[in-house]
Amino acid sequence: MNGIDSDLLANLGLTSEQASPEKNKDRLGQDDFLKLMTTQLQNQDPFKPMESGEFLGQLAQFGTVSGIEDLQKSFKGLSQSIYSGQALQAAGLVDRKVMVPVDMSVLDPEQGQRGAAELSSSTNDLVIGVYDQSGSLVRRMPLGPRSAGLAEFRWDGRDESGNIASPGIYEFRAEAHGAGRTEALEVFLAARVESVSVGNRDGSLTLQVEGLGEIDFSKVRQIG
Repeated sequence: MNGIDSDLLANLGLTSEQASPEKNKDRLGQDDFLKLMTTQLQNQDPFKPMESGEFLGQLAQFGTVSGIEDLQKSFKGLSQSIYSGQALQAAGLVDRKVMVPVDMSVLDPEQGQRGAAELSSSTNDLVIGVYDQSGSLVRRMPLGPRSAGLAEFRWDGRDESGNIASPGIYEFRAEAHGAGRTEALEVFLAARVESVSVGNRDGSLTLQVEGLGEIDFSKVRQIG
């Protein structure tokens, strides 16, 4: 809308202060824009009419700005909906067990320890080893052939002799045996969620896991 001066604004009943609300003095609303555009067409020089390309360019520019504002409002509403959904999801995680990528935990003699190993391919023999803090083997658990994916296991808290292991921290190692080679696997252990916090800016979830501290929700392999 180049070329529209203060006289034209005055003819429209608009001033530089009235063209938009006080908090947006440097912006025109849709009604102001259309009124200016109509007046510009009515008052153009008949010997030098405004080119259609220039006219369409102004319309396209205004349409783009309006479209961006609409998108921003839509994304803001979507963000709020996602945040609310994550908050509800977070509330439902408290006191539930989740599988997280850790290989050490404190022994609970009454419940033992549940866990899983991540297999990229099938194996002829999956073996879970439980070690104490000194690195000594406490229990060897052969699980036999397993297919690719998450292979779950449970340690009952007993050593090779069938005795309850002493209280303390134990390490879990998973190995896949087959084709003359041994492959170390990633281990996940189940732990109880004590509390959940939701990020104020990005809506990310952080779990406070019993005995393990803070764990990012994106690292959880399984819930329940």
